[in-house]
Amino acid sequence: MKFLQSLENVATPANGWAATTGALLTPIFQYFYGSDRLDILVVLLSMISLDWVTGVYASKKDNTYSSEYGLSRIPRTLFLVALPAIANLLDRVMGTPGFLFFGVTFGLIYHTWTSLTANAHRAGWPIPKSIVTLVGSEIKAKAERAARKETK
Repeated sequence: MKFLQSLENVATPANGWAATTGALLTPIFQYFYGSDRLDILVVLLSMISLDWVTGVYASKKDNTYSSEYGLSRIPRTLFLVALPAIANLLDRVMGTPGFLFFGVTFGLIYHTWTSLTANAHRAGWPIPKSIVTLVGSEIKAKAERAARKETK
């Protein structure tokens, strides 16, 4: 009897909806991104999230933050998330086992890493000098963009 009472907390409408949503979305996710690729996609989405966070803090620090600019980043983010899916579909069409998917995804991860590192530097967060040197051109580009926004 105690076992059945404990199921009352599990068998809720919310859990039912979550399970149904997962069951419907998983095949779609696997179709677009391939199976066994969750780890690399979590890395990419984590990097994009960190890029957003560091970008907000950097722009608030140099007084260039605007909600209009933030909202304009949504289509860019959707584009970044769609590129690996398109690369996976092209891999399937061409018969290459993940060549384009992994190339595009790792390229996006590197690009996003340089962006979030430059943003963190602009925000004044501690970044090792060797890393700052490595992403120096991105830091310079972001500083110039921020300066142009300030003069407008």
